[in-house]
Amino acid sequence: MTLYKAYADDLAEMIERGALKAGQRMPSVREAARHRGLSVVTVLKAYHWLEARGLIVARERSGYYVGSRPQAYPPQPAVSRSATVSTAVKKGDLIFEVLDAVQRRVVVPLGSAFPSPLLFPLQSLYRSLNRSVRHLDPWRTVTDLAPGNWELRRQISLRYHIDGMEIPPDELVITDGAMEALNLCLQAVTRPGDAVVIESPTFYVALQALERLGLRAIEVATHPGEGIDLAALEAVLRQQRPAACWLMPNFQNPTGALIPEERKEQLVALLERYRVPMIEDDVYGELYYASTRPKPAKAFDHSGNVLHCSSFSKCLAPGYRIGWTAPGRHAAAVRRLKLGTTLSAAIPSQLALANYLEGAGYDRHLRRLRDALFVERDAMINAIREFFPEGTRVTRPEGGYFLWVEMPRGTDSLQLHRRALEQGISIAPGAIFTARDRYSNCLRLNYGHPQDRRVLRALKTLGQLARECR
Repeated sequence: MTLYKAYADDLAEMIERGALKAGQRMPSVREAARHRGLSVVTVLKAYHWLEARGLIVARERSGYYVGSRPQAYPPQPAVSRSATVSTAVKKGDLIFEVLDAVQRRVVVPLGSAFPSPLLFPLQSLYRSLNRSVRHLDPWRTVTDLAPGNWELRRQISLRYHIDGMEIPPDELVITDGAMEALNLCLQAVTRPGDAVVIESPTFYVALQALERLGLRAIEVATHPGEGIDLAALEAVLRQQRPAACWLMPNFQNPTGALIPEERKEQLVALLERYRVPMIEDDVYGELYYASTRPKPAKAFDHSGNVLHCSSFSKCLAPGYRIGWTAPGRHAAAVRRLKLGTTLSAAIPSQLALANYLEGAGYDRHLRRLRDALFVERDAMINAIREFFPEGTRVTRPEGGYFLWVEMPRGTDSLQLHRRALEQGISIAPGAIFTARDRYSNCLRLNYGHPQDRRVLRALKTLGQLARECR
């Protein structure tokens, strides 16, 4: 446990048993630092953690005070339902309409799919890029074509090994981000007209890929906290014989759901029994708040049936567009598709990341990033509880940086999206996360942008607009 969390836990326990009473002034940051032998930064982080949970409150020019007893977390959204038949996907226009708004810098990016770029070690990456290209061997432009730079694949393989998984470098294919990895894997195991299992709700990138390739979607019931319903999935596998399954077991986008480890093992065994390949999107796996990284489904794959995909875009290097896939028994097909489309991911980006991963900076960065996201999660949940209509439900993910918000029935989140844009606020309405007409009263919010007055005002405005969009 990090120092600030240990200190914050001590203070939370004192508040809980009444040793620190509501309204009592907390020691100043410098006073607490001297008393506990901690740095000022550590104490500040502990206070921010407590503040995000409503245990203490900051008063301008006065310091921190013990708050009133915090309210319980809002309830989770409802479990979704499975579709009885597959459906064609026609959501491209709506998805592009929503995504276009996120790219404008003046907009408060609560609908963005990326955390704040200020949370990443961009200067350190720049130095790694500078070092690696200064003496670039011209033959790299040939030797580092698909499957990609050997040293980068070795570093990725080593990280899996440290987490208890054996994925050899030879299985890995470096791609232009996870999006290309997922698309290549989908192409390798399907043909136009095939049906593909997806979660309900699902990340809109899956819908875009299905629509582009002429595939049909089978939406399967999904718990907002624990992921896809295995009984519902087996019924679909038995009755509809899909060609593939596209799932996100760790911190699913948009709900943040985490499939428990034993159910991941059951999931992999179930799909192997029906000979249905699983495309695993694991781009948020490093953004966990517990003490250890949750295992991907690939960790339980003994037959090469899981096509595992990940990326550095969400946890280290946005804009470098470096992802990868470990496609199991489909590796040769994926490698051929990569060579036949884009040949290679950018050589300088591959070399820069390989150079950066040689040092110890990545794990330090990940600890800071996880700590920041952990605090911001509860700050946004508290703001939703305060500002949104009564009866609003929200997820409480254990990783990633998304909240799935279910507002009272009758609320129109698409209308809310359009009215919020007029106020300079972006959200991701529920309609873009389904191939059908579902989730009209739901939305996804990004808490990966540090809470400041601008974000707090935006959440307050959203709550007011949500009451009007019914």
